[in-house]
Amino acid sequence: MGEIVGAGLLAHVPTIMLPEADRRALNDGKEISLVPGLQRLRREVFEVLDYDTVVVIDSHWFTTVEFVITAHSLRAGLFTSDELPRGMSRVPYDFPGDPALAHAVAGLGEAHGTWITAIDDPALPIYYATVNLWDYLGRGLAKRWVTMSNTAETGDTEDFLRAGRALGAAIAGCDRKVIVLGSGALSHTFWPLRELRAHEASDPVHIRTPQARAADLERIAWFEAGSHAKVLDTMPEYLKVRPEAKFAHYLMMIAALGSEAVTAPGRLYSEYENAIGTGQVHLWFDRPDGGWTAPAA
Repeated sequence: MGEIVGAGLLAHVPTIMLPEADRRALNDGKEISLVPGLQRLRREVFEVLDYDTVVVIDSHWFTTVEFVITAHSLRAGLFTSDELPRGMSRVPYDFPGDPALAHAVAGLGEAHGTWITAIDDPALPIYYATVNLWDYLGRGLAKRWVTMSNTAETGDTEDFLRAGRALGAAIAGCDRKVIVLGSGALSHTFWPLRELRAHEASDPVHIRTPQARAADLERIAWFEAGSHAKVLDTMPEYLKVRPEAKFAHYLMMIAALGSEAVTAPGRLYSEYENAIGTGQVHLWFDRPDGGWTAPAA
């Protein structure tokens, strides 16, 4: 039997890939907390936890008619972002995949009322929501990394939960110890182009609207308290502040862990920060001693 040994809701913003001097120049001379947070997460978790595979639920990888999970035995190359090549250019990546796990996930899609396909095409694009986290948390550790897409263009909360449940069931049925990462932001509305350079500092006063900031902070408090049921129950309200990818990265992650029954509290590995209007944070969820879900009443 396999198990999920840890999970994270992590920010992947392009700023973390800039040189420190550039990061400080954008942030009133101070370091953004997201970078030391990832460095600490690597030291405290990724270098010491017993795990085989990392599954990244990538909020930048949109697929339209099905979820897709990477089934390569190896992914390697150079990554240049089409979105921001000035900040992410020719980043080398090189990591083994987990074809057996990928095919197991795909094989359970229809049983969970959705569609998931495993793809091993070497020309399949990779996105910085995966590369940036691997660069900090996986480089040099020789662990398997797998990426799963979202269907935010056509899917909704229920679709993401179904895919997450298939992921969790496949992990339980495999001989794997897995970390699941929801790679993406909280609220996700940018400042307009002519205004955004006045809002690049990390201070949350630059979050696009007061309503988005309040909604993000409310959910961070629920995450820290382990109140995942509240997050799920209030998704219609949260969608009004436009979380990234309809919050698919979190919803798929939490469904893999057990959905509303999960009571694992989150540990902050960063401050709540702005990125040109969007809400960013690192939260880590340790596997409780008794498992992810609360005992039956």
